[in-house]
Amino acid sequence: MPRVVHFEIPADDPERAIEFYKNAFGWEIEKWEGPFDYWLIKTGEEDEPGIDGAIMKKEMDEKLTNVIAVESFQEFFEKIEKSGGKMLTDKIYIPGIGITASFEDTEGNVLSIIEPEIMD
Repeated sequence: MPRVVHFEIPADDPERAIEFYKNAFGWEIEKWEGPFDYWLIKTGEEDEPGIDGAIMKKEMDEKLTNVIAVESFQEFFEKIEKSGGKMLTDKIYIPGIGITASFEDTEGNVLSIIEPEIMD
């Protein structure tokens, strides 16, 4: 069953957001070494309940995004649209990570799906 596996926090000032989340919650935040500015958030230890996330530069009027892991991008692309949702972005391949895209659900919420390169 697909699960929420990651969240993204858009920020006008990523450095300010990083300091806020470090100070307020004690989260560990490190810059990702990928092809765009993206800071990975570790919210707790592996054996604790919860998920990790990231901070990214806000591009438009983006909101907090939850990312759902799926086994087949194409299958869930079709399910989302058949169920009344709408894909908002083209699929993007991120080397070493997987295939991802954003969608809007029937209530106007924006989420993303990702087909990781390696599923556990």
